[in-house]
Amino acid sequence: MTFFVHNAFSSGSDFPFPVLNRLQPPPTFPLTQVVLPTPVVSHLPTGARLHLLANDAQPVLRLQVVLPAGKCHEPLPGLAQLAARMLTEGTATRSAREIADMVAFYGASLDCEAGPDRATLTLYCLARHLPTLLPLVQEVLAAPSFPEAELRQMQQRISQNMRVERQKTSFRASEAMNCQLFGEDSAYGRPFDEASFNQLTAAELRAFHATAYAPAGAELFLSGDVAASAAAVATGLGQWQPAASPQAAPEAPAAALAAAPASVVAVPVEGSIQASLRVGRRWPALTEAQTPELLLLVKILGGYFGSRLMRNIREDKGFTYGIHASVVARERAASLVIGTDVNGESADATRREIAYELTRLQEEPLGDDELETVKNYTLGKLLGETTTVFEQADRYRYVVLQGLRPDYYAELVRRTQAATAAELQALARTYLSPADMLTVVAGGAVPEPA
Repeated sequence: MTFFVHNAFSSGSDFPFPVLNRLQPPPTFPLTQVVLPTPVVSHLPTGARLHLLANDAQPVLRLQVVLPAGKCHEPLPGLAQLAARMLTEGTATRSAREIADMVAFYGASLDCEAGPDRATLTLYCLARHLPTLLPLVQEVLAAPSFPEAELRQMQQRISQNMRVERQKTSFRASEAMNCQLFGEDSAYGRPFDEASFNQLTAAELRAFHATAYAPAGAELFLSGDVAASAAAVATGLGQWQPAASPQAAPEAPAAALAAAPASVVAVPVEGSIQASLRVGRRWPALTEAQTPELLLLVKILGGYFGSRLMRNIREDKGFTYGIHASVVARERAASLVIGTDVNGESADATRREIAYELTRLQEEPLGDDELETVKNYTLGKLLGETTTVFEQADRYRYVVLQGLRPDYYAELVRRTQAATAAELQALARTYLSPADMLTVVAGGAVPEPA
């Protein structure tokens, strides 16, 4: 038997099959658009809006009920988080165990979490099980009982988790950064107070639930294999009535958002040799005209593995395993945050290198190769994050809740492709001055003055 060895890299080969030349990268093509499905939006009799995003590729669906019941709407600190977590701890006809058993029996998941602005109840299930689970969702939303025993257990559980979190330098740094940027009296900056949290009562939860969980303020997002379920959701949640309360909770006042001082704040963490750094400032809202260019600028600074901060502080200096920069967009305010964890002895040097990279973006125009690379990465990542119907629904929900234009992502793609080095340098001079940045260092040695 004779064996022939073919050299894939020789020229003039008469090998009958095409050969992949692994020395030559595959061609790339520019991303021209990101196409999201067009939702079907309807108004229910309760005043809620139902957003349908259909895709029957898999027989699964997700129902999300989003309500103005986050920290910004709580009259007492901690009410929003506690109310959201207590929704599935018992209703007028079902105990917490019965709710959990029913959800598990159908292979579903049901949970509720409260963020800074909104609370979101999320159900994942097979499409064929939604008619059975929908009455449970309605009851959890409209008639939670807030039983005393489960309430005390939940308070203890959350308090214990927060005590564990507050031992971490990363948590303490982020907490102090938000407090400094937005003010400790603002919902965005208010730290967790265990003593007052544990004093919250079931009566206060019922009063908050009666106002914040009213259907008139709800946005309902139903995505996935929804064809057979859309009418049932519209009918069922269209009959959702708010809970009665003897005394409605008052509207929480909109706290004034404090202007953050440009300074260095030290947060002692006993026994910690690691330091967590947060460097940042208040940032323009996503509705501002220059948002696409600003997001690209932040990506260049610290938004991907090949960013300026990663190449300098991780790859060159070896101070950290990772450092990132991102825009944290909330409904009432946004912020730029640079975050990393380092050995305490490297904290001051890391601060100086961050300031150096901020200054370099102001003084030196970007090279063509770097700009092209970060554009391709940004658009490729955006495309990769819209491949499933649930990811597409997340993008659409983001547009709705942030009050963005319907063509936000189309404009983001177009403006990212068109951004120039001169535009980005001008924005860096306006928004990335080290003198305008607040720095928080949690743990390690007390930092030297800037």
